[in-house]
Amino acid sequence: MRFKGKFFGFLIGFMFGRIFGALFGLYLGHLYDRRSSGGQGGASKRQMVFFSTTFAVMGHMAKASGRVTEADIRLASALMDELRLEGEARRQAQQAFRDGKASDFDLKGNLNSLRLLSMGRPELLQMFLEIQIQTALSDGELHPRELQLLQTMAATLGISEAQLNALLGRWQGEFRFQQGGRSKGPTLEDAYRLLGISAGDTDQQVKKAYRKLMNEHHPDKLVAKGLPAEMMELAKRKAQDIQAAYEAVKVARGMR
Repeated sequence: MRFKGKFFGFLIGFMFGRIFGALFGLYLGHLYDRRSSGGQGGASKRQMVFFSTTFAVMGHMAKASGRVTEADIRLASALMDELRLEGEARRQAQQAFRDGKASDFDLKGNLNSLRLLSMGRPELLQMFLEIQIQTALSDGELHPRELQLLQTMAATLGISEAQLNALLGRWQGEFRFQQGGRSKGPTLEDAYRLLGISAGDTDQQVKKAYRKLMNEHHPDKLVAKGLPAEMMELAKRKAQDIQAAYEAVKVARGMR
């Protein structure tokens, strides 16, 4: 049990305000001790909840069409492979996916728990939603039921419809950018869409959009805010796609 904050708060408060000052100092010291002792535990709990909720909601999303297909299971397994999940971590992810498929899965309850633990960390909630968007659009299409679920998620997490639409547009551009990179090469239009900008924007607007996206998707920052370390690979890949799209736009515009 931590007590340094209480002790020094009481002592300093007494020196400057006698009894009433001491009591006020004790209260401030108590808040400090709670924050000091709960910081690491809070971060750890955030990571655990983010991890389990991610795979549970993926399972729920897979059930959206009425039944979970082999393609849905392969997609979840591919993500686990990409994150190099093995042993207990993989078993936990698989169990969470199964929990999400259950008919009594409480989508809003789970999302509200994540939101409560992520207070003051909007980038973390945005990353969560982006992972679910990536899941929904993994086949290149967005089905009506999937869109409805994404809208419910966004509203529950406090993300506006305009923000959701912007994220959807960016991910569609990112999906085509990735696919193009594996075949003929990504198009400039896809690069613009990935960055959330248009060809008519100024160079300054391009740079501003790029910096904002890189700040939102910086892997180390996201992990510090509560992204599970196992999911850092997703943040890295997204940051790499943003960088590649920016470089393509820079070359096309002759930007320095």
